[in-house]
Amino acid sequence: MSKIKSKKKIKRRRWTFILDAKEAQEVFLMGDFNNWSPGKHPMQRDKNGMWNKAVMLSPGNHEYKFLVDGQWREDPRNDQTCPNCFGTQNNLLNLTAP
Repeated sequence: MSKIKSKKKIKRRRWTFILDAKEAQEVFLMGDFNNWSPGKHPMQRDKNGMWNKAVMLSPGNHEYKFLVDGQWREDPRNDQTCPNCFGTQNNLLNLTAP
């Protein structure tokens, strides 16, 4: 008799990151959810100069930052931070299950 493995599907949530950086030429969303890879989540600028990126995230804590024209920037809209291994801060997002 074969064993049936029960897999509980993790419900992910859509979350939109927003950054006001009108002067920026390019912005990337970087975090533990994309292995801090700049190519995975380039952000798009809207007509008001706000940069946006919607991503699907699993419940739990996620660390992230923005890479703005090659310079790291914290999220001014999120005061939740945690120290990183470079002696600076990452933003922390805690998502609950939907």
